[in-house]
Amino acid sequence: MLEVRHKNLGAVAVLRLRGQFVNGETEILRETLNSIAGVRTVVLDFERVTTIDAHGLGVMLDFREQAERRNTRIELANVSRLVANVLKMARLDSVFQISSRLEYTPTASRHKPMAGRVLASCA
Repeated sequence: MLEVRHKNLGAVAVLRLRGQFVNGETEILRETLNSIAGVRTVVLDFERVTTIDAHGLGVMLDFREQAERRNTRIELANVSRLVANVLKMARLDSVFQISSRLEYTPTASRHKPMAGRVLASCA
């Protein structure tokens, strides 16, 4: 099962993903992605993604295409070794911008430039 927690932080929307990003589990992400408006960047946080398959990659590519039409940038953050390997095997590691570590703090109200990004909690 895929869970998606969505947080808008001004011009940035953070989607914190948890679970399996596989066929039959991506509808909630599609719904969330379609509901996002008025942001310049969407960050997909993969820290808690345990599995990704070709269908999940297809959803990401569909969303990337939609985002380009809206002049929205897509970033992947906290990409695990497993997800990085899948992206590399599919040759999508050069298609998506993979950001440095994205961390969450419970009291931050907006992102702050640091070693990684620090954004408000999505919990």
